[in-house]
Amino acid sequence: MKKAKNKTTAVQMQQQLPGSVLEELAREGARQLLAQALEVEVTEFVAKHQSKIDAEGRRQVVRNGYMPSRDLVTGIGAVMIRQPRLDDRVLKGTGEERFSSEILPRYLRRVPSVDNLIPILYLKGISTGDMSDALASILGADARDCRPRTSFG
Repeated sequence: MKKAKNKTTAVQMQQQLPGSVLEELAREGARQLLAQALEVEVTEFVAKHQSKIDAEGRRQVVRNGYMPSRDLVTGIGAVMIRQPRLDDRVLKGTGEERFSSEILPRYLRRVPSVDNLIPILYLKGISTGDMSDALASILGADARDCRPRTSFG
């Protein structure tokens, strides 16, 4: 007997839903907006320190490619980010503050709203079985009326 291999998995069904296209567009838009904001932040920092030049006339605060890509977990899912890197080691000895992004701190892996959601999900959702309060805390008051539209039974 051969088993049928055309069973549809939940992941495949998720990919077929129209909402998944919308979610992917939202993630891509968030990624592009974050990338632009980070580029502006780095460009402003480099411009602020453009007068720092060594004996050979080379700038001491310069762009230095990108840090390794990483996922940032957000309310709309994981967003792949590439954070610009700077070579600003010369500032260490001068007492001036080295570059640290205000938008995206170095070791941030989850946005604060997701971090805040974890204890709420545990306390209000998992323990009582009522997820509406937990969803409302991150998605807003309208989330209380969230109901699944399809079932994968």
